[in-house]
Amino acid sequence: MPSEPGLTNHVDRIMGLWTTSWIVLLGVGIVTWGLMIWAAIAYRRRKGQTGLPVQLRYHMPIEIFFTIVPVILVAGFFAFTARDQAIIEEPIDDPDYSLTVYGKRWAWDFVYERDGQDPVYYQGIQAQNDPESNLIDASSLPTLYLPTNSTIEITLESRDVAHSFWVVEFLYKKDMLPGVTNHMYFETGDQEGVYRGKCAELCGEYHSLMLFNVELVSPEEYDAYLESLEAEGNVGAIDESVNPFTGDDSIDPGRDESVDTTNEGEDD
Repeated sequence: MPSEPGLTNHVDRIMGLWTTSWIVLLGVGIVTWGLMIWAAIAYRRRKGQTGLPVQLRYHMPIEIFFTIVPVILVAGFFAFTARDQAIIEEPIDDPDYSLTVYGKRWAWDFVYERDGQDPVYYQGIQAQNDPESNLIDASSLPTLYLPTNSTIEITLESRDVAHSFWVVEFLYKKDMLPGVTNHMYFETGDQEGVYRGKCAELCGEYHSLMLFNVELVSPEEYDAYLESLEAEGNVGAIDESVNPFTGDDSIDPGRDESVDTTNEGEDD
């Protein structure tokens, strides 16, 4: 799995469900493959045999077995998945930190709440690529800062069309739908580092460039970053009404037109 144990309080649970499911299914596969090989050998045509082999129909014990076992497997997968999903979706009543993520074609805005103070925000532009579709500058990707060893609530909103917020190493993603507010709740571990994020819902021409980074830092570094946003003047609430396609030139729609992204010279 593309993650680290303990990265969030949900990662180990998701890894356990995934791994256990594959172990069970591998067991089913071994039994099935073994029976197929045994039947192919045991009932192969021998020298001198002609005609059709003895036909077997309406063998109730076998048919009952082939019906009950899959039902039990499906019910088991459903039960454990529903249990883990309910735990993952359980709201945190009083999170240490709250923030809002806005998806927009084709970038991200992050709004960080602060106790007793106005929120601060960061507005990103989409990833820029060259004519060969190589990422030009990974350091320019929007970066979402999160504190370690903290409980976090993320509110998810869309400015335009359906998106999906996916932090790859968190092993979890959630839709961002116009007019619908979704939430993610989790607790970070003590690992610091930079992790990958992307949109997981086809949202238009530059969907593949709707990338971002997630940087897990200490709470002290997190607070310092918020202070740097305040120093830049990024103070106040921005909401889903700030739509980059309404003609408001004060908001960058996420595409840096100064970068030549044409595909001249490439074969059709």
